[in-house]
Amino acid sequence: MLIQAPRGTKDVLPTESYRWQFIEQKMREAAALAGYREVRTPVFEHTELFARGVGDTTDIVQKEMYTFQDKGNRSITLKPEGTAGAARCFLESNLYADALPCKMYYLDAPIFRYEAPQSGRLREHHQFGLECFGAQGATADAELILLAYRLLSGLGIRNLSVNINSIGCPNCRPKYHGMLKDYLADRLDSLCEDCRGRFDRNPLRALDCKKPGCQAQVKDAPSMLDVLCDDCRAHFEELQACLKAEGIPFQVNSRIVRGLDYYTKTVFELITATEDGNLTVCGGGRYDHLVAQLGGPDLPAVGFGMGLERVLMLMDAEGIRIPDPKQYDVFVTYMGDHLPQAFHLVESLRKEGIRADMDHCGRSLKAQFKYANKTGAPLSATIGDDEAAAGSVKLKNMETREERTVPVGEAGATVREMLG
Repeated sequence: MLIQAPRGTKDVLPTESYRWQFIEQKMREAAALAGYREVRTPVFEHTELFARGVGDTTDIVQKEMYTFQDKGNRSITLKPEGTAGAARCFLESNLYADALPCKMYYLDAPIFRYEAPQSGRLREHHQFGLECFGAQGATADAELILLAYRLLSGLGIRNLSVNINSIGCPNCRPKYHGMLKDYLADRLDSLCEDCRGRFDRNPLRALDCKKPGCQAQVKDAPSMLDVLCDDCRAHFEELQACLKAEGIPFQVNSRIVRGLDYYTKTVFELITATEDGNLTVCGGGRYDHLVAQLGGPDLPAVGFGMGLERVLMLMDAEGIRIPDPKQYDVFVTYMGDHLPQAFHLVESLRKEGIRADMDHCGRSLKAQFKYANKTGAPLSATIGDDEAAAGSVKLKNMETREERTVPVGEAGATVREMLG
């Protein structure tokens, strides 16, 4: 067990990490285009932050959190989602006193949820998330949806669809809760234990339940869209107008509620069709009252989260190949007692920004060349007796077999020329 990763976790090997770096760079570029700057929050927070922010009727808080008592007898939780921590940071650092909106993103942020591991869903996974605090217009919602859609499309993911909904606000949602409870009351015995337990406090959770029996019971449930207040209806219409103006295909899906209690007004999901059915690759929405719930000013906010593992899984499924960068530009080989000269050459090349390495295991010259081939280095640089005596180095293209012998001081420039 000591050399086995815990269930629901996965190593990213040196031979795989370039794939992560590739999509991370694309995500950073997408965020920067819209003015989002990076925030890095702790891996763990006080448990109360998630109970108050995410909601104690959610599956996350009730079943999925990694919570423990620290040595100070404080209840600590490994963060199960990114928004609550970002909101806490926004408040604690008084960022609301600066010019708004405040746009921030987090990347490769570890998220922990105790749930059954499955394809694209691990107990420790990593998210790319954007949070925009202080913007009340639906243009902010549309901006995030477009950013996610264009990012995923640019990575080559096909069959994307945007699903949007409005789940109202504290002004209009109570009326809908009443309508939904009236509808569910006669079907209560057919709902799962969780949905029955949440019936009084949060009947919306039944719409989000993934159990087939519950899905069948809510199929004909009333729609929140029918009872939106004027403000929520105008916001939702503005969002649709923005998406139409940009030609982004979307559909209104009144069954989307998302699994977190802090959402208000807009909720959205980006879904892609796979052989195993539809898969949500990005989800988010508006949380206009979360900051106030945590003790701050009443400020609107909107954001989304996107799992990195899920993005990579979809790219693999669609056969999208990420360019594999060469580990080295040049591998230095040497004969006999010329190790110091070889080491000096490696370090000189590195100072010039050239990826170089040498044998560190005492191999023979023949074995060094064999190893150089395995690394995939396009060039070798050899220092033998003749080269050492002349202060030169023999450069060789490992594919074309072209050779050049040049002074050591010209090695960097010649390597660049041979690499093109």
